[in-house]
Amino acid sequence: MDAETKKMALRMIPYGIYVLTAKGPDGTISAATVNWVTQTSFDPPLVAIGVKSDSGVYQNLKIGGSFALNFLGKGQQGAAFTFFKPAQLEDGMISGEAYREGSTGSPVLESAPACVEFNIAEIVKLGDHHIVVGEAVDAHGAGAIEGRPDEAILHMKDLGDTVFYGG
Repeated sequence: MDAETKKMALRMIPYGIYVLTAKGPDGTISAATVNWVTQTSFDPPLVAIGVKSDSGVYQNLKIGGSFALNFLGKGQQGAAFTFFKPAQLEDGMISGEAYREGSTGSPVLESAPACVEFNIAEIVKLGDHHIVVGEAVDAHGAGAIEGRPDEAILHMKDLGDTVFYGG
């Protein structure tokens, strides 16, 4: 297989940009920008997310059992780049972003136009990113969205011509 052709083809998959947050049983909060996300079932409502297996947020997911998927909206490129780095909890904020505790205990970012909370149904341990399957247990919205909801979110392509993940 030609490595450059494989990379180019896999980068053609469109991705939204999200901030995954989790709180461990010891109160440790973690957050990371993620983009390998897809809904896998209507009933029960399931989502699969690729999470880097050596990341701090993955460690919290494994022991905490729940997480929140905060959907970033158009214009929130700064938040996406902020959570490329390990999260910092300071002055009641996560890396400068205000949050509140959701029903699962996971942080819900106040600036996110939408957020869904999940309990972990299963973790599939393959490759350098493990697949975390979550069952939706709560949802939050900042208000009505004009037009198509999938057009209101931040996409990978919105981060610039040189920012890619995958391939």
